[in-house]
Order: sequence, then structure tokens, then C-alpha cells
Amino acid sequence: RRRVSGEASLNRFLSKDFLSGLMFIGFGLLALYVGQKLALGTPVRMGPGYVPRMLSLILLALGALVCIIAVVSGSEPVEPPKWKPITLVTIGIKPTYPNTGYGYIQYETKEAAPEIYQVKTFTEKPNQEIAKAFIASGDFLWNAGIFTWKVKNILTAFEKHLPEVYDVFAAEKESFNKAAEREAIERIYPQCTNISIDFGVMEKADNVFVIPAGFTWSDLGTWHSAWENMEKDYFGNAVKGNKVMVMDAKNCMVHVPDEKLVVLQGLNDYILVDTKDVLLICKKEKEQEIKEYVAEVKRNMGDKYL
Repeated sequence: RRRVSGEASLNRFLSKDFLSGLMFIGFGLLALYVGQKLALGTPVRMGPGYVPRMLSLILLALGALVCIIAVVSGSEPVEPPKWKPITLVTIGIKPTYPNTGYGYIQYETKEAAPEIYQVKTFTEKPNQEIAKAFIASGDFLWNAGIFTWKVKNILTAFEKHLPEVYDVFAAEKESFNKAAEREAIERIYPQCTNISIDFGVMEKADNVFVIPAGFTWSDLGTWHSAWENMEKDYFGNAVKGNKVMVMDAKNCMVHVPDEKLVVLQGLNDYILVDTKDVLLICKKEKEQEIKEYVAEVKRNMGDKYL
């Protein structure tokens, strides 16, 4: 405890604010010295001439005020950043539209450190109205599933929040980084709980922080994100196919075989995907429901078209 306190005192002593305070006190003492000399009738030479006596009271008052301000401001306790202890960090993406296919991270608006914020909540794939509310609030980021942490920190988190997973790995730790590792993983995997890192750890931990990303990011696992990243025509249509004719259509995602002639007319904001034996036509805003359509196809048609 004494060692930690000593390190904190040293860091504070070397801090920019503390050194600035020392300089501030120095100016104050100089003003006090000059003012006292003048008040006693002693001439003080500064520069090419002498400081007039009439400045004595002003300098005395100014010097006293400067010293008091410096001491009071320097005595305020410096609170250590909250993100320094055992911490889990995730990268959040600044949302550009209310996407219902991404998870969202809500964060405290006050910085825990420069460009680092404590996470308040995680929300999985909201509906359209909730996603719009998240965007409007200004304190939500897309959850990109990008994490950074020390190994000991995430192991501690697993031990606390997913002990059943931690235990099966700990039982095989002597096999890791050895020839027996592959067999150990084959034994471990079937025993692991089927749960994401978000649900299993991140949403339960109280030491999670987020850094808003300054780079462009897109999840290319959706047709909407594919449309966002593809070259588009003047009307915003992204087309993959050599024989596609688009007329009076806007902002559509079209993906068809090169040898198939497709004439598209009158659709706005649609996904059109054609394969050998399946044709999908779906509104882009309903894209997250495609998995439900797939489940319905499986119930009625089996696995043939999946």
C-alpha cells in the first residue's frame, strides 16, 4: 500500500499540472518579494530602471493571491483513471444508420481517459424503431466484436462469469502448446457452453470500456453491407451480373448469374438474389428476417434449397 501511494505521489509531482503550479507559486513569491522591498522603501532594480513605490501594494496583493490560488488548486486530489485496473476493452463503431443486424454498445459520455469510455449496456440486434432511438441518442456505437485485453484479465473474467468453460480449459492446461494440444481441444470443445463472448462475459462484467473507432468498418455478412461496399450506378443500384437491365429502380442490391438475363423495373430498396434453383426478392429493411424465411423453407421443403 505504501509503495502504491509513493508511486502516485511521484507521478503527481512529475505531472504537468503540478509543475505548472510550482511555476505559478514562483511568480507569486517574486511579486511578494518585490512588493515587500518597495513597501520598506528599498528600491528594486528590474530591467533598465526601478520599480515605482506606488506598485508595492498592488504587487503584495497580487503575490498573495497567486500563491493562494496555486496552493489551493494544487491540493485537489488527483483521481486515478478508472480504466487502469483489470480492464476489458472493446472497439465500437460510430453508427451511420439504424442497422438492425448489429449489436449496440451504450457508453458513459464522460471520458474515463482520452477517447476511452466506460460501457453502460450491450444490446443485441434491436428492431428498427429502437435502432433509430439509439442513433438519435448519440451515446451508442455498433458492436463490431473487436476486443483487446491482457490474457490474465480475460482469464479472470472467464473464471468469474463463465466458470464452467474456464474449468474445462484449466483441466487441460498441461496439454497446451504441446503435441497433445489438438486432442485436448477435441475433448474440451464438446463440453463448452454454446454462448457468445458478449452474452457470457462482456454483458456481465463491470470493468468494460469502449474506444470509438476512427476507421471505416462494415460487416460483410449481410446483403445490405455488400450493397454499401459495392460500386453503384447513378440511381444507387449495386449489380453483380453481366446481363442485368435496370429501369426505374433505385438503391437495389442485385446478385444474379452472369449468363442470366434479368430485367428489373420499378423496385426501390430491394434485395434480388438469384441462384441455380432459388430466387430471393426482399426489402432491404427486412433483411434480418431472411433467417426466418430460411427456417420456413427448411420446414416445408427440407434441406434441398439451403
